[in-house]
Amino acid sequence: MIEIRKTVCYNKNDILFIGGAFCFLRSVLTMIELLSLEYNELRAFVENELGESSFRANQISEWICRGASIEDMTNLSKSLREKLAQEAFIAYPKIRKKLISKIDGTVKYLFEYLDGETVEGVLMRYDHGNTLCVSTQVGCRMGCRFCASTIGGKVRDLSSGEILGQVIIAQKESGERISNIVMMGIGEPLDNYDNVLRFIKLVSDEHGLNIGQRHISLSTSGLADKIDALANEDLQITLSVSLHAFDDKTRSSIMPVNNKWNIDVLLKACKRYFDKTGRRVSFEYTLINGKNDSLEGARQLSILLKRYFGKTPVHVNLIPVNQVSESSFTASGRGKVNAFCAELCQNGVNATVRRKLGDDISAACGQLRRREMQIFDT
Repeated sequence: MIEIRKTVCYNKNDILFIGGAFCFLRSVLTMIELLSLEYNELRAFVENELGESSFRANQISEWICRGASIEDMTNLSKSLREKLAQEAFIAYPKIRKKLISKIDGTVKYLFEYLDGETVEGVLMRYDHGNTLCVSTQVGCRMGCRFCASTIGGKVRDLSSGEILGQVIIAQKESGERISNIVMMGIGEPLDNYDNVLRFIKLVSDEHGLNIGQRHISLSTSGLADKIDALANEDLQITLSVSLHAFDDKTRSSIMPVNNKWNIDVLLKACKRYFDKTGRRVSFEYTLINGKNDSLEGARQLSILLKRYFGKTPVHVNLIPVNQVSESSFTASGRGKVNAFCAELCQNGVNATVRRKLGDDISAACGQLRRREMQIFDT
């Protein structure tokens, strides 16, 4: 017997926001959030709750993947659609704002959910396919000094269906298939572990969007205990770890998470992850002018990684820091970035400089949401 988890269905007009908490002004129905159901759960819901044949689950799933409303599911009878609408809802986000880069065609979406909260998604086009960067939380509590997403802290987790909805709506709006997912948007994915894990299963399901797990990348600021947990999930995703420094003093000054899980604890967890999964770990390294971008820093970073990984393959993704108005950090110049990369490679560490997209639309994580919040507050 499959247990179907019910969730609260709410409407923005039914909610009074007081100090970040929800006060419900009218009665609220407990309903099924269809986007968060795995296929076997959807089939059980259709058979047991709606009293319909299992093939209806296929039809509903196909419509959901297209971003259709219940009313638009025209191969369902009107009575079935009415019954479905009474029992369930679909938590698609709406697009509150859309920016398109005139430089490279990158698209930045500001998604708005049923409670009015917003997150960002970025659609990037590459020769190998379209990649969508998704958010996993509204806000973030990790406190990284260079990131706009964490300003104001964490508001709430996104459900698995709310994360999935970003992919579905971006695909519907663009008219293009999304073939790759990176969880590098607003929020710390491993701080929303259960919902993120379910999202990975949903988005890779052959009955759904069928995006292969090898085309999914999860980025974490370094929650070592959750990295160990993730290693036991039998997933084929790529793990990207935000390192950003070669010593604890520097890392703690820009990433408070290092005070709980320092570099030694983090890198040991990453090595265990590789040993368990056989999947190469990628390290993100944001280059901040005068902070962590010296040639000596590159040498120390290469020594550090070889100490923990030896001949185990790792990759360092170098990223010039994005300018955030609330931060005094500035990006390293192109010459310093290239020299840092070359020094790592000369010392036997595979490194590349990430291609920067969407410079003219504030495509960096959290900037659009922050700007919209400031406009709303004034």
